[in-house]
Amino acid sequence: MKEETSHMPNGSTERNPSLRYRRVLLKLSGEALLGSKAYGIDAEMLSLYATEIKQVVEAGVEIAIVIGGGNIFRGVNASAGMTRAHADYMGMLATMINAMALQDALEQTGVWTRLQSSIKMEEIAEPFIRRRAIRHLEKGRVVIFGAGTGNPYFTTDTAAALRALEIDAEVILKGTRVDGIFTAAPEKDPTAERFETIYGDEVIRRGLRVMDLTAFTLCQESRKPIIVFNMKTSGNLMRIVRGEPIGTLVHWNGTEAEPAR
Repeated sequence: MKEETSHMPNGSTERNPSLRYRRVLLKLSGEALLGSKAYGIDAEMLSLYATEIKQVVEAGVEIAIVIGGGNIFRGVNASAGMTRAHADYMGMLATMINAMALQDALEQTGVWTRLQSSIKMEEIAEPFIRRRAIRHLEKGRVVIFGAGTGNPYFTTDTAAALRALEIDAEVILKGTRVDGIFTAAPEKDPTAERFETIYGDEVIRRGLRVMDLTAFTLCQESRKPIIVFNMKTSGNLMRIVRGEPIGTLVHWNGTEAEPAR
């Protein structure tokens, strides 16, 4: 299909007054694409995520995405049987498969995209170039970052934090299968209580798993907020960019949090 010069409303320099965030980094795990499958990509989940992302793009939000590859291959788990660095590079290739699938799903809904890879794959993706990525966002294109950081021993959580800082995203949105951060694993403990907000240092003190420590430290040093939410609930992404209290906000203001009642 032929691309128009200004096909999306967020190509405009005017800010939609109903939006709390204008530029966001969405982090999705590879497992988020599993749906009911044990392996691979569930077409229904892919379609759901494409629809959710399209809604926020049409509202005027500039959105970049980092996606994992755990539904296809997880390097850290396979490294026991092979060299860790080699396994991690294989995991980066898995993220590119997911990124290409999401790119196709988005473009089939009429959303223009650009796929950038941290590893050279000229036939299927642009190389990651910070200024080019920002320009794509300003033109209303969804930018998907694949292949993690391009380096072994770093997770896609770290890639998400790094890219969020590089493109000056206002917030990192971590889409998961649960409704936020809880006092315990909600899928195992029905008495677990959800935090509405939580101070970042308290996350570390409590040993709550939000992102890996490298990624979390990057967010801490830059005071970058993180919102953990359930991506499978229709409309959640739109509610968040409008400023509604969905999921759990990780902030750096130094105030201890209490679980939501």
